[in-house]
Amino acid sequence: MRKGWLVLAGLAALAAAGPFTAAAGTLELGAKAPMTAVEMKSVDGSKTSIAKVAGKKGTLVIFTCNSCPWVKAWESRMVEIGNAYAKQDVGVILINPNDPSQQAEDGFEEMVARAKKHGMAFPYAVDATSEIARAFGATRTPEAFLFDASGRLVYHGAIDDNARKPDAVTERYLAEALDAVVAGKDVPMAETKALGCTIKFRAAKKEAAGKSAS
Repeated sequence: MRKGWLVLAGLAALAAAGPFTAAAGTLELGAKAPMTAVEMKSVDGSKTSIAKVAGKKGTLVIFTCNSCPWVKAWESRMVEIGNAYAKQDVGVILINPNDPSQQAEDGFEEMVARAKKHGMAFPYAVDATSEIARAFGATRTPEAFLFDASGRLVYHGAIDDNARKPDAVTERYLAEALDAVVAGKDVPMAETKALGCTIKFRAAKKEAAGKSAS
């Protein structure tokens, strides 16, 4: 069994991620998305931003990457969800905040290949400084943030309750939240534990400045 799946198997008991209290620094429910105007390079070569993709009924932001086994387990479902709800006036963007110098598989060309392979019909963009992920308080890949029509955070957390076994999923957290947003209703479960790999943050601006000065 591959190491990545050993990690998933070891944490299988956590896959039924119920309500929890988000860590300090994470964007709070009801908050507006930060840094929405910051432009990012998308896999089609264009510049995009959270503001540019915002939908009439809501906006879905998922911090993700190419290398994480949790992402790979959920990837087809994330794309299926993103493609489906993008047709229902929900803006969708996947953002990669990982530093490819720490994980080569997270480079831009690999992002382009994955987007093409999985048929992403929405932007997959690079958080070139990891500052957008920091502003959201994101710590994992994948980690979903869903905003309603008014731009308020109404869901934060995991994709569903079973990364490894799609057929065993009993709680479709993100899809159910999206259904509620599209219908203009309250989200049934607003927060769950984001399960995944830790984000491989790029050096913070102050750290980078200190290194260049030394």
